[in-house]
Amino acid sequence: MPNELQKNIARNCTLMRLLPERHVEMLLTKASWRHYDRDETLFLQDEEATAIHIVLDGWVKLYRVTTDGKEAVVSVFTRGDSFGEAVALQNLKYPVSAQAVSASEVMHISASVLVNLIKEDAEVGLSILASTFHHLHSLVSQLEQLKSRTGGQRVAEFLLNLCDCETGPCKVTMPYDKILIAGRLGIKPESLSRAFSRLKKVGVRIDKNHASIDNVETLRSYLEQSPQQRQL
Repeated sequence: MPNELQKNIARNCTLMRLLPERHVEMLLTKASWRHYDRDETLFLQDEEATAIHIVLDGWVKLYRVTTDGKEAVVSVFTRGDSFGEAVALQNLKYPVSAQAVSASEVMHISASVLVNLIKEDAEVGLSILASTFHHLHSLVSQLEQLKSRTGGQRVAEFLLNLCDCETGPCKVTMPYDKILIAGRLGIKPESLSRAFSRLKKVGVRIDKNHASIDNVETLRSYLEQSPQQRQL
């Protein structure tokens, strides 16, 4: 059974936080809640999409296998993130596979439940549009990262997105698999290690899968510098 913390995380995700409380309670009641061990599969590419997924704890990656057999990481989700809305509501097949990167708790909402709710209340459809736009904006940001930011700045933004505070010191938890982080950021694993080392200059210390940030504002200022100002 889900605990109150998990329910609150679900309530505050992009998909649900704009909905009237009566709809949120109904969705929480009808949702399924599952624990996934590390490396356990949520779904595979080309399976029928029947649900929307919300990560309550841990890390989940979406990936595709290329024609030469290599794995391409499409996105990585953590606590409070939702995914699968667009394909599930159109009754399509998943264009990617999903796998737990760490032990994870995931909430699943049946697509049929959401479709019926949309027919009942147009506000639900607007919330789903907002969630879909959020994913699109995230993809655009990823493209911007790859084209205009140095490796160090990509890592800085990755860490800032995990912070739950706007100022002062902060400690965040990352996926333990550094290869996954490197793939997500479009850099080589050895470049990721060098970036972590160089970020010490702006108050970032790495201990296994934890990052300690001396000052969030300092790291954000570093992110906003041009590549010419900070060559990494």
